[in-house]
Amino acid sequence: MEEDTVESSALKVNAAENKEKIEILLKATGNAPILKTKKWMVEKEKTVAAIIEFLRKLLKLDSSDALFLYINQAFAPSPDQTMKNLYDCYSTEGRLILHYCKTQAWG
Repeated sequence: MEEDTVESSALKVNAAENKEKIEILLKATGNAPILKTKKWMVEKEKTVAAIIEFLRKLLKLDSSDALFLYINQAFAPSPDQTMKNLYDCYSTEGRLILHYCKTQAWG
């Protein structure tokens, strides 16, 4: 019985860790519209593709409009990268800074 309790509590801890969120800061670059809310809390397992889709809805972009996302004003992460991986490697002062624009800017 005690083993079941230890396993179930470990599973609960893992589930809680997965639900933790990461602070991201979305900054407009170039001709991109500026968001009223720049700081967002997102789940660790969200992908870059999910963030781009979220931004497209917020900015009310057509499907034909281009949208680029950059880390540290340097490179565009691949769409399948998770926020946790990017945060672990590139966070600054406890947040991940993402620049977005409608034309290619860096990298």
